[in-house]
Amino acid sequence: MKYFSTRGCEQELSFEETVLTGLAPNGGLYIPSEIPQLPANWKTEWANYSFVELSVAVLSLYIDEAEMPRDDLKELVTRTYAGFRHPDVTPLRKLDDKTFVLELWHGPTWAFKDVALQCLGNLFEYFLKRRNAKHAAAGDQKSEKLTVVGATSGDTGSAAIYGLRNKANISIFILHPKGRVSPVQEAQMTTVTDANVHNIAVKGTFDDCQDIVKALFSDREFNATHRLGAVNSINWARILAQTVYYFSAYFQAAKQLDIADPEIQFVVPTGNFGDILAGYYAKRMGLPVSAKMGVATNANDILARFWKTGRYEKVDGDAPEPIADGKQATKDASGVHETLSPAMDILVSSNFERLLWYLAYEAEGSREKACNTLDSWMASMKSDGRVQVPVKVLEAARRDFCADRVSDDETLSTIRSHFLSSTSYVVDPHTAVGLTAAERMAKANPPSTVQVVLSTAHPAKFSEAVSLALKDSAQFDFDRDVMPEEFKGLLQKERRVIDVERPDIQLVKDVVEQHVV
Repeated sequence: MKYFSTRGCEQELSFEETVLTGLAPNGGLYIPSEIPQLPANWKTEWANYSFVELSVAVLSLYIDEAEMPRDDLKELVTRTYAGFRHPDVTPLRKLDDKTFVLELWHGPTWAFKDVALQCLGNLFEYFLKRRNAKHAAAGDQKSEKLTVVGATSGDTGSAAIYGLRNKANISIFILHPKGRVSPVQEAQMTTVTDANVHNIAVKGTFDDCQDIVKALFSDREFNATHRLGAVNSINWARILAQTVYYFSAYFQAAKQLDIADPEIQFVVPTGNFGDILAGYYAKRMGLPVSAKMGVATNANDILARFWKTGRYEKVDGDAPEPIADGKQATKDASGVHETLSPAMDILVSSNFERLLWYLAYEAEGSREKACNTLDSWMASMKSDGRVQVPVKVLEAARRDFCADRVSDDETLSTIRSHFLSSTSYVVDPHTAVGLTAAERMAKANPPSTVQVVLSTAHPAKFSEAVSLALKDSAQFDFDRDVMPEEFKGLLQKERRVIDVERPDIQLVKDVVEQHVV
């Protein structure tokens, strides 16, 4: 299996090269040269697999055994998920006869990104260790190192840091928008004081941070000097690792419903489009997905607007929407709304480029034409902040997906309703966005369809939103009903963070130059 850039390039990379490179030099994202199909007997053979066994089965379809022996892959995956708090890794929880949540937050930082980033950290370590062993065997004193840079709207940063802390020959620099992540998310990142971990607080938005990271990768001299590695979902390994829990959800639903072939609609709260894109790949591989995949957004609704109009554009000029207590959600000069679900406060969805490539390929019929079309679309986004896709491309997108926007008021209402329901389930605001959208999307589904909403984070990570939603409920006690023991005292721990006064590429370069190991 080889990988190539969405924006066109004759060069194809191995899996190892793709993982270590992250973002293509031309700014494109790497995708597989083909999407492998599931083995004929996968339903019966995989039905009772553990999450680790499922991971090995899925990942092995994309990683040649000559590149990574199966025993090595199994050992790596086993080590990746050994510390997760639930034996199923991503357990499926039934809320009612038609609604399930897939709990993706049982990893070390209590967020869905642990599933992929613990794996990615181990992949980085595996490939560097093997390369350096070859250098040593050849009598070469050279030691290859990796400088990992990433941007986070909250959860990616802590998950990446926990996946890479203290790993040999790796330095990690995480950029986050100062004051725009939850207090717990910020503490999880900045209280990790390992020598190879560096947090950068940028006075700006997540999109500013993401743009800086992409610019660093595009700077050939800087990239070559520091051997940059990507932890954001621009890295293909992130998407690949996440496809596994769609298969896990399918098999868990089949067992809980006692149905051989459950009819499922997956609904995913998403900002950067990586989590739901993994489901798209699972479907393309052959996973039965009977209903359109649901894209759930908050007020930062570039994705919902695309499915409505066919325009992929940064800002639509909407006024800020009202939220609780008559307040207004703020909207900065860049057009980003600050909402109660901050991990989705994103103006441009990086991974959407991968889906656009497949839509272009379907329309154009060849890889070269698809790459050229995609490149022109991304150039328009960069220069004009928008692109209008042809009608047939929009129709193809609507065949596999539907999308909806959820307000902060609706988010709070959903948190309340699920806490007060007979199951009394506390959800974080991002999961609430997914549940709200799912309720509306269910109206278009056949009666036999069940919905699986991806639950992306533990509610304790977003205490302000959860407490605001449940402040009038006498039954609710945050410490008793939500707070894990591991979070107690977190906000009082020693922190290490580097402030950058504005979203300036050179300022971030200076930080990397000063602190890289």
